[in-house]
Amino acid sequence: MELELHILLRLWVAAILGGIVGYERGATGKRAGLRTHMLVAVGSALFMSCSDLTLDWSQGHVAAGLPSTIQVQTAMLTPVQAIATGIGFLGAGTIFLGGHRQRVHGLTTAASIWVIAAVGVVVGCDRFLLGAGASVLCLIILHVLVRFEPHPDHGAGIGSENASEEPGASVVE
Repeated sequence: MELELHILLRLWVAAILGGIVGYERGATGKRAGLRTHMLVAVGSALFMSCSDLTLDWSQGHVAAGLPSTIQVQTAMLTPVQAIATGIGFLGAGTIFLGGHRQRVHGLTTAASIWVIAAVGVVVGCDRFLLGAGASVLCLIILHVLVRFEPHPDHGAGIGSENASEEPGASVVE
């Protein structure tokens, strides 16, 4: 439980730091803004924390005659890598360019799908408190911070993933 609380602290720090960069990106009219950057930071911290979780688990389960802690960790992290990659492709499928102003849509949804994949991984490691805490943090990012984004019909603003740039600008920043 102490490890889970420490990881939750990491997630909050990651969210704040991601938010600082995301705020700047949104304020300058970039497509990926406040919430998208925060979600990506939280997901990255959560996926990285999986190594701590596997180390903690393996230290308690490695006994005489079983594989070493490093072998167990490597074996356990391989599915995590595959999940992170696969969910990245799924998230990419939610991003599209559309509307009469040819705006990018779906970046925050893609980021939230990616973070929830990390939540699923930690829950799969029997870390229910950590998964619940990360989910609550994501809900705060998605629902409370939406105030900093304008309504899509009213143009772009601070943190908006729908912020537009000059015509012909690259879809990917």
